[in-house]
Amino acid sequence: MPATPSAPRGQKMKGETVTTMDEVKKRADVLAEALPYIQKYDDKIVVVKYGGAAMLTEGARDSVMRDIVLLNQIGVRIVLVHGGGPEISDTLKQLGKETRFIDGLRYTDAETAEIACMVLAGKVNKSLVSLIHKAKGRAIGLCGVDDAMLRVKKTDKADLGFVGDIVAVNVNAVRSALDGGLIPVIATVGVDENGQVYNINADTAAAEVAAALGAEALIMMTDVRGLLRDKDDPDSLIPEISADDIPGLVASGVISGGMLPKVDGLRAAIAHGLKEAVVIDGRVPHAILLELLSDSGFGTLIK
Repeated sequence: MPATPSAPRGQKMKGETVTTMDEVKKRADVLAEALPYIQKYDDKIVVVKYGGAAMLTEGARDSVMRDIVLLNQIGVRIVLVHGGGPEISDTLKQLGKETRFIDGLRYTDAETAEIACMVLAGKVNKSLVSLIHKAKGRAIGLCGVDDAMLRVKKTDKADLGFVGDIVAVNVNAVRSALDGGLIPVIATVGVDENGQVYNINADTAAAEVAAALGAEALIMMTDVRGLLRDKDDPDSLIPEISADDIPGLVASGVISGGMLPKVDGLRAAIAHGLKEAVVIDGRVPHAILLELLSDSGFGTLIK
């Protein structure tokens, strides 16, 4: 493979703009600012839940995977948990199968459960593993069926077919991958005691995995900046809350809709030992790095 082209030190390559000393200093300041955070997360487990808008474009996926490889290279033990609802819907459409929703939740019959497993644990999972390899990282694809990682029972919240609630988490395979220097990439399907595959909520799965691993942090990538006091004002970000604040924010309507399962899972994970969780906007380039390796943070921190 040919070497990456580079210019002699102090000279610019064709098409590059001249870098001023002020710009060089700013870059150095950024690196210096990151040092205490690199030390904080060294050899610690950080779970990243990836899905939604951050997965929609190839450029965004490449950027996120490169950031994950960077974190892994500096000593952070990254676990990537992903969903893939839009991909499931697209595949169902291609197969001529109508997607049904009940109160905003996907109804999953036996055929849809098989398709969801095929799409999540196959197409989406392996494409993310491939992107990590492309960025010169080392990853292994897993799903909740492997070693009964995510044991579930049929949800009793509504008649949603083969949609499960997690009742037990077995992270032995995840720990083995981490100990081998790999980035585990986990597709969120689960299995019951009879071997039946179930569709499960990816946000809840990420929170449960993070709690079971005793993770230092859980990063939830979504399509908003974090928790907003006013949904119509992107500048009304709430930078930090306690898990005890969540019921009041739900009652006031600050937390609603698709954010509910996210924060419910985060609250439960924190109660079970997760140190902190952050909701960030995955559409912003390098959002994970800005959150983990800078003084300002980037989303809403929940502790």
